[in-house]
Amino acid sequence: MAARFDSSPADGGSLAGDGGIALSYLDRHGPDHHGPDHHGLDRHGLDRLNSAAPGAAEAALLACCGSRRWARRLADLRPYPDLRTLLSTAEHAARDLSPADLAEALADETVPQHLFTSPHRATVPAPPSPATEAARRALRRAHAAYEQRFGHVFVLCLDGCRPGEALDRSLAALRTRLAAAPADEAAVTAAELARLARGRLARLAPDTPPIRPRTVRPCGT
Repeated sequence: MAARFDSSPADGGSLAGDGGIALSYLDRHGPDHHGPDHHGLDRHGLDRLNSAAPGAAEAALLACCGSRRWARRLADLRPYPDLRTLLSTAEHAARDLSPADLAEALADETVPQHLFTSPHRATVPAPPSPATEAARRALRRAHAAYEQRFGHVFVLCLDGCRPGEALDRSLAALRTRLAAAPADEAAVTAAELARLARGRLARLAPDTPPIRPRTVRPCGT
């Protein structure tokens, strides 16, 4: 099986597809997407998820973890009073996933392209060093070897990892996990999927409303 590389920009926080479509999906398919949005600007991440139509909520959650059982369970247990409760529920749901559920979630993951390209800047970026190019080639080979050995894409949560360290950390993790026994690697993979889902949920449904700019009133009003 050849490694699958995501051509879309990644968020830099995970070695897997990001699910950034979830927020826009909730915006388009809220509780009444055929009519006006009565929540207006008062709706933010967690409120949007809680108030979304069941199908829209499940679709947004699937962008965080590709298991339909996981997404359906989280959608059915709404509303959530806060992000902490949502994350705790997600962790319990992840622990209950069967091997078939995990395989479904893994089939939805891709390898992001950002580890193999230079970051976009306003000016023309300097060409990568020979060491960086060599590391990128080694990472591609390691991904291919991993998928051939285990039959699914390699996933690794990189939340909190500095962009400049992501390439080396990913390559080191791949080399270590390539030598693991299948049962041990299955457990590590399940844990990484849960960590990925946690980070994506935190970005999808923060429970702190965004700060709005103050409206400046004309003098005398």
